[in-house]
Amino acid sequence: MKKLFFTAMAFVAIVSGMTFTSCSDDENDPNNGNPTEGENLPGVISEDLTLDASKQYFISGSVQVQDGATLTIPAGMTIRARKGFASYILVERGGKIEARGTAEAPITFTADDESKASAGYWGGLIINGKAVISGPSAGTEGSTEINNNYLYGGTDNADNSGTLTYVKLLYTGARSSADIEHNGLTLNGVGNGTTINNIYIAEGADDAIEFFGGSVNVSNLLAVNCDDDMFDFTQGYCGTLSNCYGRWESSFTSTEEDPRGVEADGNLDGNGQSHTPQSNFTIKDMTIETLATATGPEGTMVDAIKIRRGAKATIENALVKGSGVISEIVDLTDGKGSAADGTSVEVTNEASNVTADTNSSNPAGSTVTIEADHTGCPTNIFGWTGYQL
Repeated sequence: MKKLFFTAMAFVAIVSGMTFTSCSDDENDPNNGNPTEGENLPGVISEDLTLDASKQYFISGSVQVQDGATLTIPAGMTIRARKGFASYILVERGGKIEARGTAEAPITFTADDESKASAGYWGGLIINGKAVISGPSAGTEGSTEINNNYLYGGTDNADNSGTLTYVKLLYTGARSSADIEHNGLTLNGVGNGTTINNIYIAEGADDAIEFFGGSVNVSNLLAVNCDDDMFDFTQGYCGTLSNCYGRWESSFTSTEEDPRGVEADGNLDGNGQSHTPQSNFTIKDMTIETLATATGPEGTMVDAIKIRRGAKATIENALVKGSGVISEIVDLTDGKGSAADGTSVEVTNEASNVTADTNSSNPAGSTVTIEADHTGCPTNIFGWTGYQL
């Protein structure tokens, strides 16, 4: 989780348009099969744009889908991103993305040269919505981490930013600095009118998915080898994540100090203890698996589940497993505030290398139940990804 800056009142920057350019017909790189030519997505999409399924498209810089415009991506397409922090897609408040893949023809966002790609190769996908975020007053707005000119948040929890279904996000998480970096999928104040399900995020830097406030519900999410947290919640998020599976493979090593399965704050960076609303969310049917023996610089996944700083979480049917090192299964404490009263975690621990099941200082107003009958996330729902669990 990285810092964002918010303000109760701000202006939206108007970005000038870019020309939609076209190159020659697609051709294949003989070394790795990656297309080297195609069309660059426009830097600014100010009116509805449906991509041509017969063409190859590249993300060669920032792509902003503006208020009132919809970017539609047909099933089966692969969008390739040039290397760098500036290669990303940002759906602004009032804009929409319609990426409706299918199990047979998913939509893939990946590097332009997968033979040379690794975590942090390009930015990622950011969606800004008009839903409620935590702040000092109603209608608080936040500024997007990677570009403070773009705002998110508001008062419309039913806001609709479009559809993501059967979508792959690979090699995301490019960084500008230690405090400014992309996630795989960043959801800023996204409303529950938005549909997000069947998502695969792999080999990305920073978090696989992060919710900055909002009320959007996400289901059927597979995260593999994210550099930091698998599932991150902050700034008043109030929705449900269901059927989610996070895995670190045996060869994986994180560059982060505190990689976690779940990391949740009630408010932004723990600096708004009096702000409203605080995060109050639900996770249903979750598996966190670590096979990594050297997950972080200290050699461990710090916590499987970390709820802190005023966040209230209801976690049902969770499973933690694997042979990798884990500090604690559940930790509800933090120097900037513990989990909120009423937090409830029901989890089965099948991990073989755990220092402690729970933190001995977990707050009395919360309930942690570690018992043997939880099955976590079903794995058969991820067959469309091609990844073997």
